[in-house]
Amino acid sequence: MGENTNQDDRSPLLPDRYPQQDFFVCDIFDAAPKGDMASMEHPIFSVSTKPDFTKRAYEHGNAILRVSPSPNGLATVHDRDVLIYCISQIMAALNKDQKVSQVVRFKAYDLLVATNRGTDGRGYEQLKAAFKRLQGTQIETNIITGGQAQWDVFSLVDRASIIRESFDGRMIDVEVKLSDWVFNAIRAKEVLTLNRRYFRLRKPLERRLYEIARKHCGFRPGKPVKFGLDTIQKKCGSQSTSKEFKRLLKTIVEQDELHDHFPDYTIRLDDAGEMVTFTPRADKTALPQSTLFPMISENALQKARAIAPGYDVYALKSDYLAFWDDKGRQELKNPDAAFLGWCKKRNERQPLR
Repeated sequence: MGENTNQDDRSPLLPDRYPQQDFFVCDIFDAAPKGDMASMEHPIFSVSTKPDFTKRAYEHGNAILRVSPSPNGLATVHDRDVLIYCISQIMAALNKDQKVSQVVRFKAYDLLVATNRGTDGRGYEQLKAAFKRLQGTQIETNIITGGQAQWDVFSLVDRASIIRESFDGRMIDVEVKLSDWVFNAIRAKEVLTLNRRYFRLRKPLERRLYEIARKHCGFRPGKPVKFGLDTIQKKCGSQSTSKEFKRLLKTIVEQDELHDHFPDYTIRLDDAGEMVTFTPRADKTALPQSTLFPMISENALQKARAIAPGYDVYALKSDYLAFWDDKGRQELKNPDAAFLGWCKKRNERQPLR
């Protein structure tokens, strides 16, 4: 009789495995890119263009940092894009007084487009590899974020999960749990806005140099900041010889002198090649802060279910954004109508029975 009572007391519903309050959903499409100041100041990420399996120890002033690779190698400067995207979305939500969480859910495609990555199969595979390196790289440091010290060994990302895939195996919905160390920095607003052109810098070393300039210079036109070559190499975390590092840096300087491509700052070497100078540009070279994606509403997604019966509407949205991207990202007066028209044509060409 007691057994029947227990069964009667049990809810007929399955438990809600993904309660909304447990994670933050990224949906702010024009969020300004932001990076945490701690990893802009210190060399958390590898600037190597090849898999980096080097353990590293760094000390500068009172800061102590030890970074150990996983079998997949150290997290790279390009892997940092994942953190930038998450930080940007969370900060934009906080600025709108929205509730956020250490667990962040987003569309893989949205991240790829926002960070100027390819959206082909290779782009998704590179993103999956970035998740592995971010989760696997182990950090021990006394660098404080949000007023809290963390002495245990931790990863920048506690976990990364693929929540949903498309029929051909591509990631659609992804969930990332940020480490306490990163999330403490976000809650304390220890972040800085990055120029969108950051994602167009080809070389990992260029990106790292921009981070250092952004952290130390701010936006004060005509106020240069200088570093000795040894110090800048140390802050970059470069494992190259001094001679090779100078050669790489000189190439970047020469390209900036020719093209003015370095965002927000000029970067120069003195005649002896021993002093690096960052100078904020008089006119900030910010790219237009245009909307990155068409804003497709939930109402439009509901209507798409009727227009294209049998289709996964979120997969349709991902395919539509890829189509819009390929067509040159034209500004849309009515994104919902354009999306629904595209869904109608897709269903007419390839109806699902």
